Formats: sequence, C-alpha cells, structure tokens
Amino acid sequence: MTFKEKIQAGKFLVTSEVGPDKGIHVDRLLQDAELIRTKVDAINVTDLQSSVMRLGSLTVSFLLKQKGFEPIYHLTCRDRNRLALQSDLLSAAALGIQNILIATGDHPSLGDHPQAKPVFDLDSVQLLQVARKLETGFDMQDNKLEGNPPKFCVGAVVNPGSDPLLPQIMKMEKKIAAGAEFFQTQAVFDIKTFENFISKIKHVKVPIIAGIVLLKSAGMARYMSKNVAGITVPENLIQEMQQSKDKVATSIEIASRLIKQLKPMCRGIHIMSIGWDKIVPKVLEASGL
Repeated sequence: MTFKEKIQAGKFLVTSEVGPDKGIHVDRLLQDAELIRTKVDAINVTDLQSSVMRLGSLTVSFLLKQKGFEPIYHLTCRDRNRLALQSDLLSAAALGIQNILIATGDHPSLGDHPQAKPVFDLDSVQLLQVARKLETGFDMQDNKLEGNPPKFCVGAVVNPGSDPLLPQIMKMEKKIAAGAEFFQTQAVFDIKTFENFISKIKHVKVPIIAGIVLLKSAGMARYMSKNVAGITVPENLIQEMQQSKDKVATSIEIASRLIKQLKPMCRGIHIMSIGWDKIVPKVLEASGL
C-alpha cells in the first residue's frame, strides 16, 4: 500500500525523517534509512531545515524513491516564487514522488545565511491550493498543462502548543479546505497540551500525526522550551535528562513513554531524530511501534 492508501484505509501511521547533509554525500543518509525500511510508512526529507543551506530535499527524495522507500518531500514557501514552486511540484510528480509536506518555512535570518532574501511569494494555504489546481491540469494562471496532470498526497503542519491556539486551528481548517490530507505536528512534550488541542479539533477528520523530537541533553530541552514557539518541555523531563548518566537511553525512554501516551489520541507518530537516526529503531521498538 502507498502512504496515501494507508491514510485512506485508516491505518495508524509511523513516519520518521532525514535531514540532507551540507554537501553531496548521501551514503550515511541512505544507510540510516535502511535501518527503518520495514519500520515506518514513509520518510520525510526536510527542506533546508532551520534555514541552513544543505543538499536539496527533492534530490534526496528521488534517491530514496530509487532505493524503494516512500519519501515525503518537504516543500517550503521561503525560498521560491510561484513559478519555482509550481515547477518543483511538477518535477516531483515527474520523478514519481507523490507525497508532499507543505510548510511556510523558517525565516532565513535564523539560518547560516542570514543575509539571504526571503521570498514567501505564497503561504502554505495558497501552496496547498496550487497543488490541487495542478491536479486539475491547470497552473495558477489557468494555463493548461500538457499530458496527464500530476497526482499528489499533500500534507501540512500544525502546532498543538500554539498560544493562543484558536488562530492555529483556524489556519488548520483553511489548510483542510485547501486540500491537506494529513497533518504532522510540531514536537510534543506536554501531554496535557496535546490533549487540549485534540479536544478542540474533534470536528477534524484529517489524520493527525504527532511529532516526537529526540532530546539529546537538558540544555537542548531548555533551549527548545524557551526559544521555539509553541513548544513546552516540562521541567520533569529536563531534570530526567540532567540527571541521566546515559543520555541516549534516557532519550529513548522519554520518547517511547510519550509515544505510548499520545498513541490513543492521534492517527500516527512522526519521529524527528535530529541527527540520531540510528536510534530511531530502538525508539520504535521500545514504544511498541
């Protein structure tokens, strides 16, 4: 079954992600992907994550596709105008890549080229609409596409910890109206925050895939809680990492515990390993996925 077919069948979804390197070598990335070949339903490929210049998401998605994986190609609005965004969507379809995760993207000022000019010609809702328009055989200007139109499985992102939450839910509803078929969330560390989010979106029928970030240290946990919008890392988790003598084992234990608590409330789990790709299989095993 394809990822889209699994969504339609109501399957509980498990996804992970890989971040392309800052260079052209892909051996490590492909080796890490092999570790989860039979354990996840799809692998996200981030698009210049945190606005840091890296190898492109489309290229890595294609390389994964060639190896028999099902990639989810990240496409952000940050770096491209509407011409390039439409072209990249068509390019993905031509390469057999159906799954697209559409996001606005981090501002360039946060990355390693802070002088870069942001584009943001379209926002994420508009880009979802564009993907659906291309599926009808026409571009944004109603120019007819040649040959068979592309077919996509498009997803979007949502932040359950946004405060206030209502604007986030309103934008989520706009994304659904624009054609989003699934949502992957920002990292979840506070179960009560996620419970509150789920209680507010009972009318939403689109699958919610809860995000899990693997904590590497107490310092990382504190930084995320203080600086990343919509993320709160409870003090007890910070103390767990602080007191741990084996950071990897503790990170696995925390992630698996969160997954077990989140699983009854969502339709899937998305693991963001942030360089710890090799321990993702251990997290999946410990959490029963």
